[in-house]
Amino acid sequence: MILGPLHEIADPGGKGYTLPDRRQVFVIRRGDVVYGYFNACPHQGVPLDWKPDVFLSVDKSVIQCATHFARFRIEDGHCLAGPCVGRALIPLPVAVEDGHVVARPAPDAG
Repeated sequence: MILGPLHEIADPGGKGYTLPDRRQVFVIRRGDVVYGYFNACPHQGVPLDWKPDVFLSVDKSVIQCATHFARFRIEDGHCLAGPCVGRALIPLPVAVEDGHVVARPAPDAG
């Protein structure tokens, strides 16, 4: 499923999307590499963005939750600091194809 054009995401930066089933997700861009996650902090399930499409810390080195300032590694969503240390964001498999960010079905757990 196409989420949108890669050029619409700042580099580095992030962008939120709504899936057809209304779940909220976001994509973080670093160059031509993208990382996708569901937009729910593992601490309380609240959205992470400070304002629309702002998911990164001020220095853009980590994903940061706007509610309780939990900090997550961009590459794997692992919580590094805050009230959910050791937990992780739920990944959304994404890739770049023909200049667009696409979401891929998650592999079956089995």
